[in-house]
Amino acid sequence: MEEKRIYYKSNKITVSYAPEKCIHAAECVNGLPSVFDTSQKPWVNVNAELPMKIIEVIKKCPSKALKYKLPGEVEKKEETKMEKTKITVMPNGPLMIEGNLTVKKMTGENIKDGEKLFLCRCGHSASKPFCDGAHKKANFEAE
Repeated sequence: MEEKRIYYKSNKITVSYAPEKCIHAAECVNGLPSVFDTSQKPWVNVNAELPMKIIEVIKKCPSKALKYKLPGEVEKKEETKMEKTKITVMPNGPLMIEGNLTVKKMTGENIKDGEKLFLCRCGHSASKPFCDGAHKKANFEAE
């Protein structure tokens, strides 16, 4: 199943955003608020800063919901294959799971494949078992 992406374009850079992948870690908003401003429509203004600064912030996106493409390039696909599955407990947030992953229902039906997935641990996500960033609104604090 191909992910839905929203594109924000200029003649210098194209930024794409996959809302269903976003865990609202706010690396983009905190890193470059002139470009990533959720109080504005559209919330991404690719003309507000130099492409290299935008790229620096996009590279910090833990979920890879944000990607970029420069003129003449093809959008880069993640090609990292991990030998082991890695689970990282994010502070007051989801479980970040990296590896060659498949999430299935008890019936065996495939829900999602990926190399990086974020599972809810606050219990407030509307897209369980996946994180949708609800932990921020719920002020979730892990013990």
